[in-house]
Amino acid sequence: MPATFGVVDLFAGPGGLGEGFASLANNAHRPFRIGISVEKEASAHRTLTLRAFLHEYRARHGLLPKQFIDFHAGLTAEPDWGEVDAKAWRMATEEARCLELGTDAAKVTIDDAITRLRRNFDDTILIGGPPCQAYSLVGRARAKGKRNYVPEDDARHYLFREYISVLDRLRPAAFVMENVKGMLSSTVESRLVFEMLMEDLSSLGTRRGHLYDLRAIRVENGKAKLHEVRQPSDFVVRAEHFGVPQRRHRVIIVGVRSDLAAGASGAFIDVPGVVRTVVDAIGKLPPLRSGLSHGDDHASAWRETVIGAAKFLGGINKGNELHAMRDSFFELARRLKNQSPPPRTSAALPDVYGAADDDLLRWLERRELRAVAQHETRGHMDSDLARYLFAAVFGKVRGYSPKASDFPLALSPDHRNWHTGVFADRFRVQLAHEPSTTVTSHISKDGHYFIHPDPTQCRSLSVREAARLQTFPDDYLFLGNRTQQYVQVGNAVPPYLARQIAHLLLRALGSSAASTVANRSEIAVLT
Repeated sequence: MPATFGVVDLFAGPGGLGEGFASLANNAHRPFRIGISVEKEASAHRTLTLRAFLHEYRARHGLLPKQFIDFHAGLTAEPDWGEVDAKAWRMATEEARCLELGTDAAKVTIDDAITRLRRNFDDTILIGGPPCQAYSLVGRARAKGKRNYVPEDDARHYLFREYISVLDRLRPAAFVMENVKGMLSSTVESRLVFEMLMEDLSSLGTRRGHLYDLRAIRVENGKAKLHEVRQPSDFVVRAEHFGVPQRRHRVIIVGVRSDLAAGASGAFIDVPGVVRTVVDAIGKLPPLRSGLSHGDDHASAWRETVIGAAKFLGGINKGNELHAMRDSFFELARRLKNQSPPPRTSAALPDVYGAADDDLLRWLERRELRAVAQHETRGHMDSDLARYLFAAVFGKVRGYSPKASDFPLALSPDHRNWHTGVFADRFRVQLAHEPSTTVTSHISKDGHYFIHPDPTQCRSLSVREAARLQTFPDDYLFLGNRTQQYVQVGNAVPPYLARQIAHLLLRALGSSAASTVANRSEIAVLT
């Protein structure tokens, strides 16, 4: 009988990494079951709990509950999920826990879960990504600007040790740790944080040596494999190599317990052979217009604003080398004048939804749904609409996103760093026929880095579009207000990537997993 692993998911966010593991099926068998997922942020925890409920409900009934379909479509208010299915909701609330790692309450709860998982499953897996704000390049730049900021006093630098503490107590068959590339270069107390992490991992051992064989995920010739590590940069995984329509590069460390490591070297999975693009993921979603953050926000006012911006930009792009830009602006003005603007929100399902012969769309689209959820736009200032329009047309004509030096002087924002090069790409369009740039939590701020590639829509991405670029399926509903939804999406691991990592890990564990109970006992004796 195939082995089943109980999964502990730490710093879970809305559940992207856990979704990948929980969704993997080997024939009719699901080898990974989430035992406990821990997240301290309240709105992300609500999302996590709802997703746990839906997984449990579907396992019990074979489909999504009608109450969720209606709620997802915006037809009803959120129901009492406990009344929909009391047992499924109870199990979901036991699985998804709102806790802060490092507290006594979290330790007691996780230790109870460890005891339960060891009793109920063949072995365990630990996954998660300690918060990355302290390591990211943007986060570090902001921290330097804070008065009296002392890196050594920022507890976020050391949250990886909470992960390792659980790893030490759980002793799982394998673990997956995810973080930003900046972790490799971040320093505290004049030491590289990554070196501290490696030392702590190496301290976990038995009398026979290190407890975990550390591996990096590498893609070669259309196959992903677990390779031995020669240098820290080997741990960087490029999401676009796995069919994710996004250039998201993250540090992912895989550790396989030493008694199971023999199968790691020969394990591989096939990965998608084509690069997926922005238009692949969001091109069929209903078109929308942005809102106007000042004055009357109605369709005709928006159209006149964008037409005016297009005519103005066409008039100042007169050079011979810019004739294509000029013609595009004037053509856009004519089109907008002769067509009705799209709405600010739309729940309409694309044509032939759920019937695509395409791996990515089969993953994103769910036939049970009656609507597209969370596909609405926010408002923008008139001046920003002109910048969005310029960036979108520039990207379409020139094939890359403009830098600050490419913008006409008339569009310069009142920003002291605009001409210094510090924020050269403050307005960035996502190119239709390329993977997107990294979707981050900054999308919750203003949308300037996430401009839609279609100039006729002249806006930033909706929550649903950002979620699709992150490969969250359309039935994944993010709870909380819109800002919180954007933050959840930006902080997550792409589930489509996570599912392939889970598949690779399952191959690595292979037939050795059948004897994990005996091996686990041996490990306990040797420590």
